[in-house]
Amino acid sequence: MGVTLPRKALFDIPEGVIYLDGNSLGVLPRGAAARVTEVISQEWGQQLIRAWNTAGWMALPQVVGDRLAAMLGAPAGSVATGDTLSIKVYQALAAALKMRPERRVILSDAGNFPSDLYMAEGLIGTIDKGYELRTPAPEAVMGAITEDVAAVMLTQVDYRSGRMHDMAAITARAHEAGAVMIWDLAHSAGAVPVDLAGSNAEFAIGCTYKYLNGGPGAPAFIYVRPDLVDAVQPALSGWLGHDAPFAMERHYRPAMSTERMRVGTPPILQLAVLEEALKVWDGVDMADLREASVRLSELFIAEVEARCPQLRLASPRESRMRGSQVSFAFEHGYAAMQALIARGVIGDFRAPDIMRFGFTPLYLDEADVISAAEVMEEVIGQGVYLDPKYQVKSRVT
Repeated sequence: MGVTLPRKALFDIPEGVIYLDGNSLGVLPRGAAARVTEVISQEWGQQLIRAWNTAGWMALPQVVGDRLAAMLGAPAGSVATGDTLSIKVYQALAAALKMRPERRVILSDAGNFPSDLYMAEGLIGTIDKGYELRTPAPEAVMGAITEDVAAVMLTQVDYRSGRMHDMAAITARAHEAGAVMIWDLAHSAGAVPVDLAGSNAEFAIGCTYKYLNGGPGAPAFIYVRPDLVDAVQPALSGWLGHDAPFAMERHYRPAMSTERMRVGTPPILQLAVLEEALKVWDGVDMADLREASVRLSELFIAEVEARCPQLRLASPRESRMRGSQVSFAFEHGYAAMQALIARGVIGDFRAPDIMRFGFTPLYLDEADVISAAEVMEEVIGQGVYLDPKYQVKSRVT
């Protein structure tokens, strides 16, 4: 039986703040600061280089990877951690193209996160063998998976609208067409139930600083379907992906596991924070979390639409088609969001006019949702956002 949600006592939430931006950066879990202090002062400070062995640093990427695998419906040993999400996109896509050398099309969608598309464009330019990136509308993806597609690379939950692709159906269609399937789970991991093993997808990648609360710059992860590990050729053949790094062999020999997708030295401080952060998930059933997320999201939509008719719902109305995020479109969305943040309701903005709100049932309840809607009614209804101070664009929106 799962634990009762929310679990606010496990998080360090600033007083007077309703945090609706866990889809961008999660809240600090209690214990994370103490853990990183311990790593710095006791492990690094006292054990120095010995800590790679004595404090278990070398094994930490795999320990954290196995913890993530359990949350993603994947078997132990199938998830490697480290580096950034963009690096993991590059690795997965490069490996996928090598698996279909006779094909020249990468299929994504027009709503995919720009960085994923940038990495695909960069890889195409590097290979320089006539590859093409196609980006149909998200709704048109199924019909666009044709026999010339080498790899389908999609983000399961759209970063702007929260629209959610059907992982099982699209993966099945990709395989029917002979393509390799890559899922970006940046807005899925810790937000919606994921069944990677059941989907049969070849690859998945994701970050851990959003719903998983790993902190800014937390390490990314990559999943490789276990039966493919021996065949996957890493495009970035880094030292830590070698089968025996300390043998100091002249030539690269990949590890005989998903660990071959590791590249450089693991970020121990960030991994230690992430390992501690994942403890807040102990006993949490993802089905229960999803049920709570839908309940909070539905309440928020109803409250905002009743109070702020100036806003237009930009997310799918049907909860089954939506991740753990609700977006509203508003011409003055940026300024309105700044006014909300100044009043302790923290969401974020994405161009051109999207106000995003993430729902994290680990630390949000119905009272938070109603209070947030009340503040929105004040900001929108009274034109608070028209104050010039809210018009000034910051570098991070």
